[in-house]
Amino acid sequence: MDGKLHRDILWIGGPPGAGKTTVARLIARRHGLRWYNADAHTWEHRDRAIAAGHPEAIRWEALSREERWSAPAAELLAMSLHHERGRMILDDLRALPAAPLIIAEGTPITPPVVGTGGHAVWLLPSAEVQRTRLAERDLPPGPLTLYRSLVGEIGARVTEYGARKLVVDGHGSVAETAAAVEKLFAETLTRGPVATTAAERGRLSRYANRATVRQYEAFFARPWSHGDTRTTVLAFACECGQPECEADIELTVADFPPPPDDMRSPPLLAPGHRPSD
Repeated sequence: MDGKLHRDILWIGGPPGAGKTTVARLIARRHGLRWYNADAHTWEHRDRAIAAGHPEAIRWEALSREERWSAPAAELLAMSLHHERGRMILDDLRALPAAPLIIAEGTPITPPVVGTGGHAVWLLPSAEVQRTRLAERDLPPGPLTLYRSLVGEIGARVTEYGARKLVVDGHGSVAETAAAVEKLFAETLTRGPVATTAAERGRLSRYANRATVRQYEAFFARPWSHGDTRTTVLAFACECGQPECEADIELTVADFPPPPDDMRSPPLLAPGHRPSD
């Protein structure tokens, strides 16, 4: 394991399209956990790598869009910082509060980084599910090549380390996949610690929502990026803090409530939902 965290973390790894984000988000809201979404820290990690002089991170920023995505698969994988970001995720989690329990998910979460104990599982899509979900994303050839490379790379490491996996074959619902992951993590979920009040849960939703806002702000700050925060609409989690709530609110990134993200900031609520206690 690359580094050690002196606390319990629930880890969900897997390639793009496996359903990691949906499952982790659902479990976090249901149980009162802090959800750490590795995708939300992509550009923060890239900036950290650039500051450290990482050549592949620097190269990615310097290339044009056309040059970047026409690179061979091995180069795309290297420029994705797939291996380097695992260590950055560990650093991020060390900086978070000791409670509540964290559920962390993302493509860079791999067996060499987090180990293969009872707190980790990898969601691996079947070949058919992989083809279907990647087709639904309508990816250009370059990103499609990278995603396929990540499928092979992650699957190989899971096999090499004998890590625990759940095959997503498309026959079960997302809720059923989440239930299977909950069963694997049952002992730790029972032990906690978890958020116990609606107010605490609401602030955890704000934490996850703010991470998404920062992700897009950092992306649009790139000189080569397209779009802006005023026109990009995202689905943000309702911050009512009720464990059964799965409602989202669609807003542009620019319209998300500004900081501070504490008791002074009113929660973002879906229609008909009441503020947390």
